[in-house]
Amino acid sequence: MRAMSAIGATGLLAAVAFATPAMAVEGNAEAAASKKSMCIGCHGIPGYKASFPEVYSVPYIAGQNAKYIEAALIAYKKGDRKHPTMRGIAETLTEQDIADLAAYYAQAK
Repeated sequence: MRAMSAIGATGLLAAVAFATPAMAVEGNAEAAASKKSMCIGCHGIPGYKASFPEVYSVPYIAGQNAKYIEAALIAYKKGDRKHPTMRGIAETLTEQDIADLAAYYAQAK
């Protein structure tokens, strides 16, 4: 009976451990200073249009909501969003990079 109780307690602890969400990565706008160079060539120019893979109006993202930027970069990284240039860039970003860039652009004017 004691063994069954120990197995049950171990199973409960394992279930709680897997149910607990991972710590969210907190963005640091200052840390993005060395990471934003790949973004500003397109997203730092108001009214900019890219020509690959087709003519595309590139959004100016300064002041955009951080959660939106994070979600967009994650979607590019996973392939849920299809722009090839953005996907290629997003695939190189870590969770911390994404959080840092989102924090930077959210506070940018």
